[in-house]
Amino acid sequence: MEDKRIRVAITHGDTNGVGYELIFKTFAEPEMLELCTPIIYGSPKIAAYHRKALDIEGNFSIINNAEDAQEGRVNLLTCFDNEVKVDLGVPTPESGKAAIDALDRALTDYRKGLFDILVTAPVFSQNITIEGTPFTGMRHYLDTCVGEGKKSLPIYNTDNLRIAILADDIAMKDVSGKLTAEALTDTITLLHRTLCRDLRIYNPRIAVLAFNADANGTEENDIIRPVVSKLAEQKVNIFGPYQADRFFGENEYEAFDAILAIYHDQGILPLKTLTDEQPQIIFAGLPIVCTTVYGDPDFANAGKDKADENAFRRAIYSGIDIARNRVIYDEPFENPLPKLFHEKRDESEKVRFSIPKKKEE
Repeated sequence: MEDKRIRVAITHGDTNGVGYELIFKTFAEPEMLELCTPIIYGSPKIAAYHRKALDIEGNFSIINNAEDAQEGRVNLLTCFDNEVKVDLGVPTPESGKAAIDALDRALTDYRKGLFDILVTAPVFSQNITIEGTPFTGMRHYLDTCVGEGKKSLPIYNTDNLRIAILADDIAMKDVSGKLTAEALTDTITLLHRTLCRDLRIYNPRIAVLAFNADANGTEENDIIRPVVSKLAEQKVNIFGPYQADRFFGENEYEAFDAILAIYHDQGILPLKTLTDEQPQIIFAGLPIVCTTVYGDPDFANAGKDKADENAFRRAIYSGIDIARNRVIYDEPFENPLPKLFHEKRDESEKVRFSIPKKKEE
């Protein structure tokens, strides 16, 4: 990674949305090609259609294999040759399938070690089925494909807020069932490790929000507080549970590097209220470095040259930073120095109970 630019795989997302617009605008900045080597997983025909509809420059070099990607160019890897109708602004089964086809090709190349990080353009779950099964979101798909039996943790990231959610994307009535000591411990541990290893924050401060409004219910007293106390004893800089309204309303969140919300709205509503910035999502806990933007393909503005690429560009920056940080964090553990001395063992008990040898006459 030190000798060459980081190779960034970028999937084109839903082909009727703003994915290609985000990509073209992001790499209109020449400095981006000095920072990384992009490999766009998509379709040259669809890319050309978007470029013409937007009437913007979008130069790319067509390649058939990731090994052929060249530095200093936007490399567009052909994921499929079949004709896909582009109907800008309208989610269709065809556009959803094109999104998954690109993602599958990228994940296949990841297993071969052909790129360093993955950044996905927005998809729309409702128009995607995989072998007749509804698509349940990028997180679950990545877990299934490359999670190695582990579950990832999406971290919603902006300049002034970093929020993870314990029980995301489930009905409110089911949240209490997901709030267990084991699940909470595992999530905080993963969040803490990600902050240290991926984001290079030394001794990060983490806040846990309460489940109940008064922060004094069964969940807080029997689960959250004991877990917080136990992890604090293990040198994790963890605090809580906090009442969500006071925590955000009185700006207490500013003292922390990350916040763990218990359920979706508890974390997402403050995220949208307290910042105008579109968040990025970091998928923590995966062997692959993967980031994306928080949001759908913005069908209402597809093809209108209105998409703001700043969050997408920051998602690429975040992925590059994480890839570098992991190398720096892991390096000391890969080749530890051998011991240059032998520990002095206390063998007094052995001496005490040993049978003395008879002296030779």
